[in-house]
Amino acid sequence: MRKYFLALLVSSALAPQAFATDLTIMSYNIWGGGANENKPVDETVAVIKAVNADVIGIQETRLESDPCTADACPPVGESVAAKIAAALGYHYYDQTASNDALWANAIVSRYPITGKATKNDTGVTLDVDGRKVQVFNIHLDDSPYQPYQLLNIEYGDAPFVKTAGEAVRYARDTREKGLKLLFADMAEAGEADAAFVFGDFNEPSHLDWTEAAVKAGHQPLAVEWPTVKAIEEKGFVDTYRKVFPDVAAKPAFTWTPTSEPSAKDDHHDRIDFALAKAAKLEVVAAGIVGEKAPQADLVVTPWPSDHRATFAKVRF
Repeated sequence: MRKYFLALLVSSALAPQAFATDLTIMSYNIWGGGANENKPVDETVAVIKAVNADVIGIQETRLESDPCTADACPPVGESVAAKIAAALGYHYYDQTASNDALWANAIVSRYPITGKATKNDTGVTLDVDGRKVQVFNIHLDDSPYQPYQLLNIEYGDAPFVKTAGEAVRYARDTREKGLKLLFADMAEAGEADAAFVFGDFNEPSHLDWTEAAVKAGHQPLAVEWPTVKAIEEKGFVDTYRKVFPDVAAKPAFTWTPTSEPSAKDDHHDRIDFALAKAAKLEVVAAGIVGEKAPQADLVVTPWPSDHRATFAKVRF
């Protein structure tokens, strides 16, 4: 009897590690819940339901101001995060701080949100069936926007640039303050079973602006964009590129469904990310959600946002 009891204790202690946790994660800039184009919140909810996401980092839960310019575009009105969460039957946290890492953000989760948000309001902790999961969600500054600077597309009073080095320098100047707030919150939050970073970074990835992308005609030159790279150096994985490493075959443009790829006053790019970190992390699947194929792996119509969303199924 005593040997059986000891064996039971040992097996119980090991049980949590014997089972993997599967989560479907999603990052989605909802453009004021679609309200900037007078679209109902129901259309945004339908996109999340199509993915069947467990954890969603949402950006732009409030309306853009009118006028909205490159230099000044504060969020106005009420957040739609509560309505989205209620329609899904989910928990939510409105990130109401005003700082360089946020612009009307919210975290929506199938699982309970525990404790307080981090100091700079970029992250919360979830209880996922007894496992500690940290979720960070950011929205970094879009001005100056370096792809436009490189392509001589006017946006505010930003100067045009010619080299990859100049673009990287401007990218650091534009987003480093927000990134420092995120990293401070990560240090405060400590270790967890898994951690995710969602966001509209308003900056492409170094994994997308490669020589292969240039040869495929997707990008004008190779650039080692710093923001995703800096988060990867913290141990995070770009879930989309983990599944689709061939940037020539799968450029995955999340910006933007509102213009054609041939438009001279815009440039299509992947600026929305779902990054993941965990011991023995497996990225089972990933994709882009949008208005039509082949731009989207999962098509949802009508489409309410000026961004496509990115999602992944992860196991840890």
